[in-house]
Amino acid sequence: MPSLALSSTDAAAVDADVLVIGLHTGEDGPVAAPGAASVHAAWDGLIDTLVLLGATGKAGTITKVPTPAGVTAPVLVAIGLGDADDVTAETLRRAGGTAVRTATGKQKVAFAIDGDADELALGALLGLHRFPDYKTGERPATDNPVAEIELVGATALSGRAEAIGNAVNTARVWADTPGNLLRPPAFAASVAEAATAAGLDVEVLDENALADGGYGGILAVGGGSTHQPRLVKLSYRADGADKHVALVGKGITFDTGGISIKPAQGMWAMKGDMAGAAAVAGAMLAIAALAPAVNVTAWLPMAENMPSGDAYRPGDVVTTYSGKTVEIINTDQEGRMVLCDALARAAEDEPDVIYDAATLTGGQVVALGKRISGVMGTDEECARVKAAGERTGEAMWPMPMPEEIRKTFESPIADVLQGSANMERSGHMLQGGIFLSHFVPEDMPWAHIDIAGPADNGGEAYGYVAKGATAVPLRTLVELVEEHAA
Repeated sequence: MPSLALSSTDAAAVDADVLVIGLHTGEDGPVAAPGAASVHAAWDGLIDTLVLLGATGKAGTITKVPTPAGVTAPVLVAIGLGDADDVTAETLRRAGGTAVRTATGKQKVAFAIDGDADELALGALLGLHRFPDYKTGERPATDNPVAEIELVGATALSGRAEAIGNAVNTARVWADTPGNLLRPPAFAASVAEAATAAGLDVEVLDENALADGGYGGILAVGGGSTHQPRLVKLSYRADGADKHVALVGKGITFDTGGISIKPAQGMWAMKGDMAGAAAVAGAMLAIAALAPAVNVTAWLPMAENMPSGDAYRPGDVVTTYSGKTVEIINTDQEGRMVLCDALARAAEDEPDVIYDAATLTGGQVVALGKRISGVMGTDEECARVKAAGERTGEAMWPMPMPEEIRKTFESPIADVLQGSANMERSGHMLQGGIFLSHFVPEDMPWAHIDIAGPADNGGEAYGYVAKGATAVPLRTLVELVEEHAA
């Protein structure tokens, strides 16, 4: 993680490898954003020079230019911020992330942009993330990420950027780790170590404890692997708090589909099928650092869905933690099986609200694409999640749970069918939420967040979103917890 520092140094004289300034769009071309007046004074005609190089001030655009005498930093980066009246926290986060990536190979970047220092710093910290890969050769110096970030003119940092930035980047590493290196016991141990260091209370249930507790859904999914399942409980307690939020995250460390095996094409991406658990665990690390006045408990069911002689089968009937029986029709619908146990256990403690996050259905990507998560549950909580996502830059969209789809979950031999009858694909995302609703009390405020697409950025980096795991919806979950604390 790069270091963060504040500076009262004149922007034109700051000692950095790269100096970042802002530009706004104007009626007659780009105009200077506040924060770098001394740079413009020292560099007569700077705006004209930037215009010659194509600068427009449009949000997210970048113009790089070497500096003349009078500006200490050898390279200047002008980042577009759009219309001055439209600058938001997300604008600053994206500007921070975009700018630092252009400085790869440099040691220090200084920002001379007026605005919320925490949001600018958070964007920079997130934009610098890179998965620590397994290449054996020495990385060239020109490929090294920025090590120091200086905020010129900023007077305070709350610590929020570092708390959330560290949590997001930790969750990203978990979700990007290959499946052979992060099987359920290893994932549980890694989360437990990080959580303990953060001051959280930790409890890990192994396969024996799961059997004793009646967690039939988790055991059914994990039974096909030689690396047995786990259920990790993380607890944060605030002195005097009278509200309790429960978080649940799907932790399938690799998903072959089990007996209902997936096609080979794209299966390699299933190492990220535990992104929900990674995001929830990361949220708990941030919560421990930020110390909101609310109690929070997280439940992380972890399993590896493998085909073997011990794997669960289509046609099986599984008794879940709630006592409800489920008729299995597709072993590749494993996420809902581990989540139904964890949701029922979370509800047992009678929290004020439950939020769960899961890479649950391919139908989410079909319906909403790769950058918008689907939200299902009680109306008030779905609206709350959407609003929190708007504030954090993690787009969410509430989805219905129609009665005509609910009727297709009736089983002739069990309390509920695992999926829609005859494996009907229409409304596939909605089916996932409807199944889970059977395991949440009707009067319990609850929202299920399907992150199948937004959990991973398979394309090029943009804004503060690096290539690979995104840790969505970690920042939204933290925002929700703080809202309940307030």
